[in-house]
Amino acid sequence: MDVSRTRALRGPNLWSRNTAIEAVVRCTDDELAMAQMAGFEARLRALFPAIGTLLPEGSENDISLAHVLQSAVLALQAQAGCPVTFSRTAHTPERGVFQVIVEYTEEAVGRQAFEDAQALVAAAQQGGAFDCEAVVARLRELDEDERLGPSTGAIVEAAAARGIPWRRLTQGSLVQFGWGSRQRRIQAAEVDVTSAVAESIAQDKDLTKRLLHAAGVPVPMGRPAATTDDAWAVALDVGLPVVVKPQDGNQGKGVTVNITERSQLDEAFRVAAEYGEVMVERFLPGHDFRLLVVGNQLVAAARREPPQVLGDDIHTVRELVDLVNLDPRRGEGHSTPLTKIRLDDIAVARLTTQGMTPDSVPPKGQRIILRNNANLSTGGSATDVTDDVHPDVAARAVAAAQMVGLHICGVDLVCESVLHPIEEQNGGIVEVNAAPGLRMHLAPSYGKPRAIGQAMVDLVFPPGNDGRIPVVAVTGTNGKTTTARLIAHLFSAHGLRVGMTNTDGVYVNGRQIDSGDCSGPKSARNVLLHPEVDAAVFETARGGILREGLGFDRCTVAVVTNIGEGDHLGLNFITTVEDLAVLKRVIVQNVAPDGYAVLNAADPIVAAMAPACPGKIIFFAADRHHPVMATHRAQGNRSVYVDGDSVVAAEGSWREAIDLRDVPITRGGKIGFQVENVMASVAAAWGAGLSWETIRRGLSGFVNDSDNAPGRFNLMDFKGATVIADYGHNPDAMRALVSAVNALPAKRRSVVISGAGDRRDEDIRAQTVILGAAFDDVLLYQDAAQRGRADGEVMRLLREGLAGAGRTQHVEEIRGEFIAIDTALARLAPGDLCLVLVDQVEEALAHLARRCAEA
Repeated sequence: MDVSRTRALRGPNLWSRNTAIEAVVRCTDDELAMAQMAGFEARLRALFPAIGTLLPEGSENDISLAHVLQSAVLALQAQAGCPVTFSRTAHTPERGVFQVIVEYTEEAVGRQAFEDAQALVAAAQQGGAFDCEAVVARLRELDEDERLGPSTGAIVEAAAARGIPWRRLTQGSLVQFGWGSRQRRIQAAEVDVTSAVAESIAQDKDLTKRLLHAAGVPVPMGRPAATTDDAWAVALDVGLPVVVKPQDGNQGKGVTVNITERSQLDEAFRVAAEYGEVMVERFLPGHDFRLLVVGNQLVAAARREPPQVLGDDIHTVRELVDLVNLDPRRGEGHSTPLTKIRLDDIAVARLTTQGMTPDSVPPKGQRIILRNNANLSTGGSATDVTDDVHPDVAARAVAAAQMVGLHICGVDLVCESVLHPIEEQNGGIVEVNAAPGLRMHLAPSYGKPRAIGQAMVDLVFPPGNDGRIPVVAVTGTNGKTTTARLIAHLFSAHGLRVGMTNTDGVYVNGRQIDSGDCSGPKSARNVLLHPEVDAAVFETARGGILREGLGFDRCTVAVVTNIGEGDHLGLNFITTVEDLAVLKRVIVQNVAPDGYAVLNAADPIVAAMAPACPGKIIFFAADRHHPVMATHRAQGNRSVYVDGDSVVAAEGSWREAIDLRDVPITRGGKIGFQVENVMASVAAAWGAGLSWETIRRGLSGFVNDSDNAPGRFNLMDFKGATVIADYGHNPDAMRALVSAVNALPAKRRSVVISGAGDRRDEDIRAQTVILGAAFDDVLLYQDAAQRGRADGEVMRLLREGLAGAGRTQHVEEIRGEFIAIDTALARLAPGDLCLVLVDQVEEALAHLARRCAEA
């Protein structure tokens, strides 16, 4: 079994909406039927009993090792605790070759599971060893390292529940919610509008205390100390007992409480000084409470207990700690609700103050405290008390957060109870924390969990705001680049800043920020990251969907212009037009429920995509009497068609007509394929909610020149002759171009053409079969890049096509695109027409522009 071309599908894809790993698996004839492999299944199940059902297709004899691999990858991830359910093995046209697709939640885990599953299958084949427990443990550990922590994870889950798109920006906890100009960013429990100044204040405990005191918030007396003598002087001044802690600290590091003697203070000073400047303040008796403020509301409160064990007169302290740590809720770091208790130097020192060592056996019922602080990160526990908080206590917490300037704030309060105002108990707020931990509120040791993530999402995205901008995805065989550019132009006419991707580059608000073929998901994601984008239009090519899936979770409008021959058929197991349609249908399947799919009713393969759309359909076709159009209109649905010299949008009895004489790109309606592009664009703009005044204004201002739509039927004048430059490169494009050229007057017609080497032989021949029947002169040129073809091979196929064109014309072969262009231009007379099918688009257009200017 050979596994190759392993890909991560990071967005909705050909197989599902789930992220997934896809691999090509080649099996030998002996590996196509597991039942014929003596003892294989028994060895496999002995090595990995949790593999479960092996997902047969048809009869048991049809279970190949590719199907076994699929089951193993899914089961390994499931055993590691990953919430994965989807997997599939698809046959390809090649015997013994399969595509195996398995869902993942963390890409690194999915890839590793593929490797581990291959090792498992090999061990079962060869009778080798496979340490199932060790493999699953490594996957679980990798998953814990890769996935979001519980705090950020809760916020992401809340956002996803509201339909807000999100994207992880780093391997840490920095996450973008929303798209373009409506995006917001959160890092753990910090929001993007919180200033660095506020965070700096929160880290300075002395400054924080002074500000809170000025705001009338109760705080313990104290100040920083530079030496142990100074610290003891502060302690005597504020009154014993005291607390010694780092002035800039977190998670309870370096904190010692309830100090009553000089020797204790000296040691506490030494510990705190390891973390920075030392703070000494009066010790407040009572419980440790954490109050969580989000915006201007208290949303959760918890009473925290320090790490402790309860004596039983049998076990040592060390053994009691081990028993407590067996709680499945306790783990390392922040990936579990509770953290394991550590019996480290700090814990040993705390034991010493209680007259014990780790090997002491405490009497039954004695509570043994192992740390002075109650932070969950050091092994503490929490009890939810949100419903008990007195309104005055909540008001003081909110005032503390707002005084410091924190939008999300963890307020540490020490008092006997939150049932009564702080002042009545001589309690006080001892700290405020930026980026507070949320575990104690999401999964308290005791009490009710709180919907903290929802509160934080509501803070940055008020109800009714899902952070989305209009997104239009455009695909098809021909016309998609012009259609994408025209839709983007219509959005711009509406006053929106538009991000657009296509085969020419990436554009933001009219400025090109990247060049080359940018019709894939990476470019789409980059546009959605841009803070100046109010609407996005994405040309969505087949290659990007195959490589990674879509660059967005769903779109407002999906446009499919047509599905034709020659669009890279024969590559990546896409061998038929029907295969291609299934692939390009992905954008239709991922339309928002309140969105639209704009489909070409005259193309039966495109029209058949309608049932796959979760939203509504707008059909377009020149012939309003087409059966699909007539039925759709009769049902009161939206449609766009041609009536005389106008493009008409109709819904029920309502009509809106746009005169084609006011749409320059169509040359008064003469260029048929441009009329189709206009219909698709009008339907998309309509589906996106643009006004008809905007649509009319936008259509009248869109000129099909080399700046607006390079290589898309760009018309130029050369000494009274018409020159048309186009990037058409498949048979359907040739038919559309011939129809358009025939609508234009000309004395003599010539064409300059080459062929892309990565097309099928029949597709290369078909181009010149079509062109040869329509043009008087044909100039064939061979470009430098043959895309895998031998020298002269493409030229031979083009000549073979001309031989089948059924028409005799002047044919000339030229090496080099620009030489061919110059040769054709030199032969033009006033009134002639020359179609130049460019290969190097930018360079060829610049060359033509220069020659026309010189003329």
